[in-house]
Amino acid sequence: MPVIVRLQYCVIAMYADDHNPPHFHILGLDGREAEVRLANLEVAKGSVDRRAVREAMAWAEPRIAMLREKWDDLQS
Repeated sequence: MPVIVRLQYCVIAMYADDHNPPHFHILGLDGREAEVRLANLEVAKGSVDRRAVREAMAWAEPRIAMLREKWDDLQS
């Protein structure tokens, strides 16, 4: 599981050869996990602390192009 970034309330990661649609995972500090679609930055499944979601979305929004590139790299 490549960790993309470690933030204060969560970790953002992507898995190699993961299923579509393109997404990243928010790993909460309490062990919970959520999956976020890159197309619309919506939580598709799972749940994490609201602070973790806010922090992850604030980090991801300006970096969406980089996250899409990372997804493509990990799927090949």
